Amino acid sequence: MHPFALKSGHTGRAHAKRARRLAACTALALSAGILLAAPASADDAKGADAPKAVGSTPRNISSDNILYQNREGYLYLSPGTKAPDYPFVINNPDDPANYVVYKDVIAPGDLQGDGEPEILTLTASGTLTLRTCFSPDRNAGPPTWSGNGWQKYNKVVAPGDLTGDGHNDLVARTPSGDLYLYVSTGRIEGQPFEPGVKVASGWQAYDQIVGMNDATDDGIGDVVTRTPAGDLYFHEGTGDPSEPFKAPFKIGYGYDTYNQLVGLDDVNGDGRGDLMGRKTNGDTYIYHSLGDGRVQARITGKSGWQKASLFAGAGGNPDSGKRNVIAAAPEGTGYVYESLNNGELYGASEGPSLSRDGLSRNASSLNDDGKSDVLRVEDDDLYLGYNKISAGWGVYDDIVGPGDLSGDGAGDLLARDTKGDLFLYQGNGQGTALAAKVKVGYGYGTYRFIVGAGDLTGDGRADVVAIAKDGTLYRYEGTGKASAPLKARVKIGSGFDIYNKFAAVDNLNGDGRTGLVGVNGYGDLYRYASTGTGELSKRVLIDSDFNKYKALY
Repeated sequence: MHPFALKSGHTGRAHAKRARRLAACTALALSAGILLAAPASADDAKGADAPKAVGSTPRNISSDNILYQNREGYLYLSPGTKAPDYPFVINNPDDPANYVVYKDVIAPGDLQGDGEPEILTLTASGTLTLRTCFSPDRNAGPPTWSGNGWQKYNKVVAPGDLTGDGHNDLVARTPSGDLYLYVSTGRIEGQPFEPGVKVASGWQAYDQIVGMNDATDDGIGDVVTRTPAGDLYFHEGTGDPSEPFKAPFKIGYGYDTYNQLVGLDDVNGDGRGDLMGRKTNGDTYIYHSLGDGRVQARITGKSGWQKASLFAGAGGNPDSGKRNVIAAAPEGTGYVYESLNNGELYGASEGPSLSRDGLSRNASSLNDDGKSDVLRVEDDDLYLGYNKISAGWGVYDDIVGPGDLSGDGAGDLLARDTKGDLFLYQGNGQGTALAAKVKVGYGYGTYRFIVGAGDLTGDGRADVVAIAKDGTLYRYEGTGKASAPLKARVKIGSGFDIYNKFAAVDNLNGDGRTGLVGVNGYGDLYRYASTGTGELSKRVLIDSDFNKYKALY
């Protein structure tokens, strides 16, 4: 599903009329494609038959904008024309007191039937907030509802109307793969959604879940999913809230070529929801629906879309807030290298001063600002910036900030003492204090590096990796439980003793997954991308001359 597009089960003239009223607040416009037999390869471009609009009356949506969040945390609308992108303001990133970088942005469409679509924003700490998206200045209106506890899901999706009552609904997936349906009440205040009800299981098999709105001309929302291997499946909506989807069927393969799949509302005027894929290099391709769950052959869309750290309507799990690495110069200056969402790093810009005598580390965000936090140990105390947040840290020789390890939505820290024992410090979600330490492991003194920055396995939970002195790389999968935050280690690589510097960075490839970077003895910087299954892809050289730094965080 795509930003500001009508997502409704209404059919006939009323449906088309409501859609026309939303023309000023809808999605990307791109030209039509050609028929593709399915299942078929993601890049198959053969075929000649044009799609046929059948069933319900086409929605006639004038789709001319796409909503995205850039790496600095600003939201923009990008017109389908040659006009420049323009800001879409929900909060003001220039106001530190109200600065939030959203973990996800979800566009459910028109929830209350007044012809104006709504927008949902999700913070890392699990607050889901509803607003009207249309106002005289094209920005979001004030909040009409907020709900907490949504961090228990790794993906929230707006597929359209799943119950046939004319109101658009939500589905949400847990890390274990259970799918919950949140039925819309038709209101945007008070209780906009009924309590979640489990409607399916086994959805952990998919690394992307995309709301399509109605792709089959029956007025009911549909969903497309992708496996890490790149197989694409169609889940047709039934209209029955107790069992909202029919059994999935495969409609394509080779879709792992994309780091994000994005649901677009009708972009070619046939009344069906469409699909966009973005490659790592920022090129996009459009797939128009055929009306039976299949899609046409792809057509070329716009390029340069690596500028988007987050698309509204994207199918991948959103990332957790460490989209950079910091290189420490010998004199203590930190240089920041930001992720470009395409496997490369943008740098270097001069960053914070690092501790010359004590520890310094670059942790995943400890609050909702979506930015990594630089931690320093000075005189036995732990500082975030100039603020002391904890005491008694002189006993530790390593600190790791991989993100939320306890499942409460707040970023946490791991600390290793000189005996090799590992302790968990739970964050308070504001970056101002930590809970009392809890011992969660021992024997970690055998590792040269322990790093983490979000999800490596594809379940949305924070994970950790460690390099042993013999060069073996181990994965510690996160559990989401504070009492035992890490599973038993699993070997995922060898030969990593060639690296004298090593770090983790989230969303390095634009897929929402953790990437790893290492510097060898020649100063060359290599990238290891996650496959979404806990394994790593083949290394790629992305930079050089990193021997001038003493460490990488």
